[in-house]
Amino acid sequence: MRLIVLGVGNTLLSDEGVGVRVVEKLQQDFSLPAEVEVIDGGTTGMEMLEDLAGADHLIIVDAMFGGNAPGTIVRLAGDEVPVFFKTKLSPHQIGLSDVLATLVLTGEQPGGVTIIGIQPVSMELNMELSPQIAALLPDVVSLVVAELAMLGVTLQEVA
Repeated sequence: MRLIVLGVGNTLLSDEGVGVRVVEKLQQDFSLPAEVEVIDGGTTGMEMLEDLAGADHLIIVDAMFGGNAPGTIVRLAGDEVPVFFKTKLSPHQIGLSDVLATLVLTGEQPGGVTIIGIQPVSMELNMELSPQIAALLPDVVSLVVAELAMLGVTLQEVA
């Protein structure tokens, strides 16, 4: 089994970098088994093709602009995922949409996709998350850990 957790975002724009901060926290706080790959996708696009090809499941973590209250955490899976790509919810979804469409064309698409997003509070030029989003970071990490558990992988915290 090959599971990928992909954190995307621009860490120069405060909460826009929440996906990257989540994958950093996963790598820092957990011992990751060989079947779990954690990728800091930053703001890349097609460069991720090879990394994502053939994954059994892809978990994407990103800032999401869904008209929710700031700090709202959203999980999309199954039939909800195409809605993410039809509605402008993230500044990275165009690149992700192209990557996933190319993987479909080559027959290397992930077996499943889950998106975990959080409505940003601030998009100001700042390398730190806003206090509200920083306080929610453990909740988002826990949601990713729970998602991996549903896929059959239990992560062990680093002591």
